[in-house]
This record gives sequence, structure tokens and C-alpha cells, in this order.
Amino acid sequence: MPYSSPAQGYRELAHRAMDGLEVFLLWHQPSNGVMVAVSDARTGGRFELDVPPDEALDVFLHPYAYAAARGIPYDTDLLPCRPKSPALTPVRAYQGRSPERPR
Repeated sequence: MPYSSPAQGYRELAHRAMDGLEVFLLWHQPSNGVMVAVSDARTGGRFELDVPPDEALDVFLHPYAYAAARGIPYDTDLLPCRPKSPALTPVRAYQGRSPERPR
């Protein structure tokens, strides 16, 4: 597993996988930082997000929303939940802050 190597100082806090998509919630021991890493075996795409500790679980559950809000590119053509209707427009990314959490 590439992300949970003790030599790199990362400890896996959570992991989920489905249909070739893997999401890792990682803690970097030396810096005490938290990161969410996403790997999609279908597209070969992967990205990482450094996250504030108080948002870690939300980013782990919704990494594509946070990647979009931060302008991080990823391949959306193969995502199973992509809207098919041309009438639907993508949600605009938030500038300089995290998306609002649902209440």
C-alpha cells in the first residue's frame, strides 16, 4: 500500500474502496498534517489534498467536491454519478474556502 508506509511517516486512519476507486485518510506523523489521497484505477488518475484536521472526515467522504473547489483537475468522464443531462450545469467552485457543510 503506497500511502501507509511508515518510512514516509504516514499512518492510514481510514480507507475505502469501490469499483476501482480508493480513498485514503492519512496522518503525516513528522508534520502532524492530515491528507486525503484518491486513486482511480479506471482512469489512472490520482490526487492528494492537504486538509485541516477539523475537515478531514468531510474531505474523506467527499474528495471530488473539495478537489473541484480547490481547482484540482481530475478526470470526470468515468465518474458514475456524473449528470447525463446537458441542461444541468456544474456547481461553481468556492473561492478560497471549503464548501459549506450540509446542516
